[in-house]
This record gives sequence, C-alpha cells and structure tokens, in this order.
Amino acid sequence: MAHQLTADYLADSLSLFHYHQGLAERAIAQVPDEQIYAALGPETNSIAVIMKHMAGNMRSRWTDFLTSDGEKPDRQRDSEFEAPLATRAELMAMWEDGWRLVFAALAPLTAEDLPRTVSIRSEPHSVMQAVNRQLAHYAMHAGQIVLLARHWKGEGWTSLTVPKGKSEEFNRRVERGEASQR
Repeated sequence: MAHQLTADYLADSLSLFHYHQGLAERAIAQVPDEQIYAALGPETNSIAVIMKHMAGNMRSRWTDFLTSDGEKPDRQRDSEFEAPLATRAELMAMWEDGWRLVFAALAPLTAEDLPRTVSIRSEPHSVMQAVNRQLAHYAMHAGQIVLLARHWKGEGWTSLTVPKGKSEEFNRRVERGEASQR
C-alpha cells in the first residue's frame, strides 16, 4: 500500500505541475504583448517578470536536482525582477525551457527517491518536501499570472475553469462523463 501511495504522489505531482503550467499559459494567451509587460503599480510585478522569475527558479532548482544545491551559485535572483526579455517569443522560450527542466528532473524519479535528501539554499529537504515546495511556489505564481491576465483582459476574458454561474451545468456534464473535473 505505501509503495502505491508514493508512486501515485509522483504521478499526481507531475499532473499538477502540468496543470499549473497550462493554466498560466491559457491566461497568458488571452492578453496582448503590452499587457504582459504591464504592472499594476511600481512595486508590483508584470506577467513577464513573474514568468522570468519562475524560469530562473526552475533552472536553479531542477538542474542537477538530486546532486547539487537547488540555489545555483550563478543564479542572479534579483535580476529576475528587473526588465524581462524584449519579446513574447523570447519570454515563452525561457518559460518553456524552465518547464522542460522541471519535467526532465521529475520524470525519472521513483518512490525510492522520495526520502532522499536534497538541498535548497543549503537547507536539507526530502525530495518530497522539495517537490511540494516548488509545486506550491509555482501554483502561487500561476495564480498571480491568471489574476493579472484576467484584470488586463477585462470583459473579453474566457474562463480557464468553470465559468461563473455555470457550476450546476458543469457538474451535470461531469456526471455524464462529458467534462473533466480538472
């Protein structure tokens, strides 16, 4: 039973990382370039800055995940919050490369890897703790991206999940097997 639970944990973690990536990407797709770079105020981040930060974090955390500290010595975290890349294409390439690193590090893991110790900023974590930490971090930032995209898109926003006022209809579709619950 325990082995099955840990194997399911890894599969579910991968699924959740993919879910949050997709959620953010569907939100990003709804806003034009100028809004990706717009911030709500001087002390807030734009969608582009959040994407740049996430990509930097992903490169640092998931490169040599099991064998080196998750905070790489060459990471310049503060620069992640400065001017992002100039074009959507460059930004998306950096974003996609970050996610590629996440999935490349997670895919080969087995249940036996979960109790192994990895370091993040010289602090020991089990592999499971490190995965949970990053899953929470990326979910938070995906939510920020969705909020900003929804704000900038305004009335033309297309819901990414169940649209407001459509819960009962959605539940009926799920019961009939016509819609996914995620």
